[in-house]
Amino acid sequence: MKLIVGLGNPGKEYENTRHNVGFMVIDNYLKNVKSNNFKTKFSGLYVDLIINGEKVIFLKPQKYMNLSGEVIREFIKFYKVNIEDLLIISDDIDMLCGKIRLRSKGSSGGHNGLKNIELETGTNEYKRLKIGVGNNKNVETKDYVLGKFDQQELQIINETIEKTEAIINDFLQKKFDELMSKYN
Repeated sequence: MKLIVGLGNPGKEYENTRHNVGFMVIDNYLKNVKSNNFKTKFSGLYVDLIINGEKVIFLKPQKYMNLSGEVIREFIKFYKVNIEDLLIISDDIDMLCGKIRLRSKGSSGGHNGLKNIELETGTNEYKRLKIGVGNNKNVETKDYVLGKFDQQELQIINETIEKTEAIINDFLQKKFDELMSKYN
C-alpha cells in the first residue's frame, strides 16, 4: 500500500496559493486518472485506487499546513502504511518557481508542514516531491506562501504539475531512486 499526500491549506481562500501546490498536484493526478470521488476520514480528503495491483491512497489533509502531520499519522496507523511507501508533495520557497526536487529523506528546511510530519511520524526518512514556488524576499514569508500565483507563475506551475504525473507513476513502480538523479 502506498500513501501519496499533497500538502496545502483547506478552504477556498487558499486555492492557487503557493502553499497549496501539493493539493494541486493531487487534483491534477486524479483528474488524469478520472477519479475524484473524495471521501473523508481523520480530517483528510482521500481517494483510494488500485494501481498496478496495489492499493494507493491519495490524501489532502484538511487541517492547516502546520498540523498536517496529525492527519498523516492517523492514515499511516489505520492503513498500516510503511514509511518507505509514503510520498509527501510540498512547496519549496528556496527553489525557483517550477523547479522539481526529489528527496528520500532530509530536514524540513523550515517548512512547517514537514516539521509537523516529522514530529508526528517520528522520522524524516520519507520520500518527498518538492516543487519550487520561488521566494520574494521583500514579502513576509507567511504572506508570500499564502499569496496567490501571478499569471506567469501559474503557467509555470501548471506545466510543472503536468510533469509530476510521471514522477508519481514511477514512485508507484518503485523507481524513485532513479528519478532522484534525473531531477536533482
